[in-house]
Amino acid sequence: MELIDTTVVNVSMPHIMGNLGATFEDIGWIITAYSVAIVMVLPISGWLGERLGRKNYYIASIVMFTVFSFFCGNAHNLGELIFFRFLQGLAGGGMAPTAQAILIETWPAEELGMAMAMFGMGAVLGPVIGPVLGGYITDHFSWPWVFYINIPLCAIALFLIVTFIRPTPAEKKKSIDWWGLALLAISVASLQIVLERGEREDWFETTYIIVLTFVAVIGGLIFIWHELNTEHPVVNLRILRHRSFAMGIATTLFFGIGMFGSVFVYPLMFQNLLGFTAEQTGLITLPSGIVTILMMPLIGNLMKRKVPAQVIGTCGMIVFFVFSMLMNKTTLSYGMHDFFWPLVTRGVALSMLFVPITTLAVQDLKGREIGQGTGLNTMMRQLGGSFGIALITTFVDRRSIYHDTILSAHLNNYNNAFMQRLNGLQHSFMSQGFGLSQAREMAYAALDRAVRQQSLLLSYTDVFWVVGIFFLLIIPLILFQKFKRGGAPGAAAH
Repeated sequence: MELIDTTVVNVSMPHIMGNLGATFEDIGWIITAYSVAIVMVLPISGWLGERLGRKNYYIASIVMFTVFSFFCGNAHNLGELIFFRFLQGLAGGGMAPTAQAILIETWPAEELGMAMAMFGMGAVLGPVIGPVLGGYITDHFSWPWVFYINIPLCAIALFLIVTFIRPTPAEKKKSIDWWGLALLAISVASLQIVLERGEREDWFETTYIIVLTFVAVIGGLIFIWHELNTEHPVVNLRILRHRSFAMGIATTLFFGIGMFGSVFVYPLMFQNLLGFTAEQTGLITLPSGIVTILMMPLIGNLMKRKVPAQVIGTCGMIVFFVFSMLMNKTTLSYGMHDFFWPLVTRGVALSMLFVPITTLAVQDLKGREIGQGTGLNTMMRQLGGSFGIALITTFVDRRSIYHDTILSAHLNNYNNAFMQRLNGLQHSFMSQGFGLSQAREMAYAALDRAVRQQSLLLSYTDVFWVVGIFFLLIIPLILFQKFKRGGAPGAAAH
């Protein structure tokens, strides 16, 4: 539910804009509010699970997520939608790490890889279904139904949770770290807004971006100092003493930068350059998700048979590099079928990365550390995604200007190829009944559009090249982590 809602709304944005009379700039706050709320609640999800009992917190998250989904669908103006979208994110942010913690506590230690594979299947399924489901609902119903769809899913989820998940006792009441909560909310929310809105606001040319950056840095430093010096911290940063966890969340951060960055680019390339519809884009990416889901149990089984997670993860990085190089070859003449094998390759890579990276990060966590660790690990992946999108958006803008300048330099009367193309277009327009002068102007305009399209395409393919190299460079982070044959953590010894 939470991961579907991360992507399903994106497809419906034009319809929401038209229905609520919002501008493109304003509508972006629907995504920003949701992302900010999720990142705020992720690091405290373990603490909330301890205070309320993990099962109780899980049920409460799902119920509140669905209630706020209904209010999102029933919103009468943009302000209401942004407000309820924020509350929806607060409710849903803890669902994924809590589910992960329940799995780690429940499955035998020697089968942790398989547990993470089962969790990974759900984590991959949401983003895969989201665009397809959003496109279908938007085309055949109305945009509120992208939120109402959560109601039947909630009913099924609650039945399964109540029936099959064992309750865990709530922690005895302790003093609440109010200062920690406040500092965390302020610093994380500020950072997420900067990352989400920075490129649109021309980064540090905008006053509120400068102010929020300052607040994020200073607030974050004070928060770290406070949490390390308080008796009952809301986020137990002391678990970073485990080398495996410290290096694991660093790997997760970099993985999030590359993975979400590439996910951000290719839908834009498909729709803005190649003219695919939102539904077609969803269908193109479907094989990638299916392959990942089918591969997850295989990867879990390999880890159960004591294949080191580092070996599988390293192979995954190399396969992702191959995917990036395949996407780097994209041309404007590519059709839907041309992306089948590149995205299947991506699906194989993600199945070999998600499970090992997560397993390596949590392998030494025990007892109460599990909930805190899964929340922090998920937050790092989410923040990595925000960093990746912010960096890549800026990179695409800069590279498209660079390529436009280089290509435009060849548009002159001394270039035979340019003159042949110009004259050909001019004659084509004249044959359609346009006059000489008008045909000439139209020919120049057509060539200008072609240059801009090619510049944008080259900037997108540059992204894939950079991401591919980036994944190769972070392989040492995986190899430097502790080898533990079988991947059994102390996590299950609770």
